[in-house]
Amino acid sequence: MAEPASRVVVVGAGITGLAAAHRLRSVDPSIEVTVLEARDRVGGGIVEAEVGGIRVPAGPEAIYARRPAAVELCRALGIAIGRPAATGTWLWTARGLVEYPSRAPFGIPSELGDVFRWPGITRRGRRRALADLVVRKRRSTEDTSIGALLRRRLGDEVTDRALAPILTDPFGGSVDRLSVRATFPELEAWESSQGSLLRGSMAAMRDARRGELGPLRVRSEGGLEALVAAAASAIPGGVTTSTRAAALEPGDPAWRVRTDRGEEVPADAVIAAVDAAAARRLLGPSAGEAGAELAQIPTVSRGVVLLTYPEGTADGLPLGSGFVAPSGATPITACSWFSTAWPSEAAGTRAVLRCAVGGEGQEELLEADDVELIDACARHLAAVLPLPERPAAAAVVRRPNAAPQYLVGHVERVARIRGTLPAGIFVAGKAFDGVDVTSCVASGEAAADEAAAFVRSIDREAHR
Repeated sequence: MAEPASRVVVVGAGITGLAAAHRLRSVDPSIEVTVLEARDRVGGGIVEAEVGGIRVPAGPEAIYARRPAAVELCRALGIAIGRPAATGTWLWTARGLVEYPSRAPFGIPSELGDVFRWPGITRRGRRRALADLVVRKRRSTEDTSIGALLRRRLGDEVTDRALAPILTDPFGGSVDRLSVRATFPELEAWESSQGSLLRGSMAAMRDARRGELGPLRVRSEGGLEALVAAAASAIPGGVTTSTRAAALEPGDPAWRVRTDRGEEVPADAVIAAVDAAAARRLLGPSAGEAGAELAQIPTVSRGVVLLTYPEGTADGLPLGSGFVAPSGATPITACSWFSTAWPSEAAGTRAVLRCAVGGEGQEELLEADDVELIDACARHLAAVLPLPERPAAAAVVRRPNAAPQYLVGHVERVARIRGTLPAGIFVAGKAFDGVDVTSCVASGEAAADEAAAFVRSIDREAHR
């Protein structure tokens, strides 16, 4: 009689869970993979909305391309990759939009001439930033916030006006609360190796010139929803949607996942590709010490206002991918010129913009009704861009508690969570290892590798 196949249950069918399922099947086709998703669709935060007859991303719009995981997943699924038609980021200032220097990793100039001349900050702010070249490097090896590092080296003005907007945009958090080690460990490494963030930026650009770096961001053909659909369809048996994993309990062979439908799904290993709060609820008493640590990963709510304008408006937008804004300067924390970066036949000559709203300290904006939010964003855009005061079509997508906050000590906290989870339980996703699509794919694949190794080890034990 044939031995039953090893079974792994993946909870969550966002891009993390889908990547984990795909990896499991790739490394060991004999593993029986079940994917459970509470919602009636796959993709998690990757979602689009139709605005004026155009499909516009309401979640991430592109893939970070300097790390390979997401691009390689696209290739494995036979999905072509497209480059942006325009790059470059602008900063919202009281005098209008100011473009960031073109050679400025993380917004930090790699040429001293840009520090002397860039109009995004005052002369006083520029002089203070140059002190980075002589300020002693930090001796402590403990984690610190992005803000603490930037303020000590470059000063408050550069931190608040120029760097906080661009560095905190992916997280929707506070520069003074987010862990530098969990978000931009390169900055910590620059200070350690170069004794200066400016010199670190210079060194990074020298390394980039020696290599052949492609674009920072790319997009899967058909948008990220196409990636999600391809990943889901590649799973034998597909994804079981509208089925919430309600509890995880010890069982035979090792675990059983009880669903809200009263079903019990047996598993040798479980990958929880969900947020920290959902992982804590799922694990219940089995979480042990990890449960208290999971509770220490907070979230904030964010939203996006999607706007399309009449024909002929796209050409008036500055060349670039969009702008970011200092906290409190505008209800918009960041704006993507989607039609400029990713032009399409559907958009034609219409300007299509994505405005991020909410995040730490600005969550109350999401309590306004759709009309108020759309009007506020449109008025602020018309003040700095050659656009009508009202869009031709608009939509608002709110994402309550969608943005995990990587507070100081996050990397160590995640290590403690993983170190105290019961055998056969693995966590993955944006609550732990990075909020962008590429980080989520890599997180899911790493969890899959660990789960596959675990079930192989228990198989060997069973046959001894």
